[in-house]
Amino acid sequence: MSLFQRYLTLWVVLCIAAGIALGKLIPGLFHVVAAAQIAEVNLPVAALIWLMIVPMMVKIDFAQLHRVKEHWRGMGVTLFVNWAVKPFSMALLGWLFIGHLFRPFLPAGQITSYIAGLVILAAAPCTAMVFVWSELTHGEPHFTLSQVALNDLLMVFTFAPIVGVLLGLAAITIPWQTLLLSVVLYIVIPVLIAQIVRRSVLARSGEPGLRQLLAFLQPLTLGALLTTLVVLFAFQGRQIVAQPLVIALLAVPILIQVYFNASLGYVLNRVLGEAHCVAAPSALIGASNFFELAVATAISLFGIASGAALATVVGVLVEVPVMLSIVWIVNRTRPWYERDGPGAGCPAADAGTVALGRSKEQA
Repeated sequence: MSLFQRYLTLWVVLCIAAGIALGKLIPGLFHVVAAAQIAEVNLPVAALIWLMIVPMMVKIDFAQLHRVKEHWRGMGVTLFVNWAVKPFSMALLGWLFIGHLFRPFLPAGQITSYIAGLVILAAAPCTAMVFVWSELTHGEPHFTLSQVALNDLLMVFTFAPIVGVLLGLAAITIPWQTLLLSVVLYIVIPVLIAQIVRRSVLARSGEPGLRQLLAFLQPLTLGALLTTLVVLFAFQGRQIVAQPLVIALLAVPILIQVYFNASLGYVLNRVLGEAHCVAAPSALIGASNFFELAVATAISLFGIASGAALATVVGVLVEVPVMLSIVWIVNRTRPWYERDGPGAGCPAADAGTVALGRSKEQA
């Protein structure tokens, strides 16, 4: 491992601190960056996410997508955790912590709104960042793409009913522009770009050229990830400084939810006999959230200054550092996962994937 990779945790902490400091010192600059958005989707952040997910997309060979059916157990775990567990467990955690245990320490008029924001956050499974987490855990790229696509399809039909039932609202206003634009930005366009690059490199340089390209792109993923941290925390630097206790209390049920869902998905995949490269992205998508959709929905339903909007923003703030900790746990527990249980069992996406995976294992 390079020096940069070895001390990734330190760089994450420094980027968070830098983001908060920059957001407080030069808020005008980040107001301009934050305003560069369409339908609540921030375009600079979208560009950074492209840099993070395109390397994994380059690995995808569409001729191998049919092999995803071999991992139907992992797909079943993904759907179970995302749609049968996650929103309902968050509603319970919100009721317990925000509605009761932390009630004396929070603004009385915002309690219900805070819980609503947490529910909205949990009902929106991750679309883009799961590609990054899958890459960092050597996840099977075809499975990762397939589970994200299936989740997005189900989200169109299930997001509004689930949120409506849990919040007791007769009608939910879904920001369709945000949902559709995010799918196009985070799945359709990166897939098209990556496949054009992949085919061009293979035609010109063959598999050795593809391996070189993947090795070159790898640092871009981590660099873009750290830059995203700085930007996200800079956007909310003032809020963090102004309301540290509220943000810390809202983070508690989110953190419990994230670790619970990741653990549940990870263990269920092992019990069902799925390979580690499938269990990792399956567990991680159940732990992360589609925060653009959550923030947009909270704002459209309750207003930009509401407790619901703040709760979804807290989800954004904890997303990257917490998910990196889960990535670390998943990677460190791989020997346990495969001991007396599922073996490697991962179909090679292509020679570039195999070579990259081997180099990581050696490191």
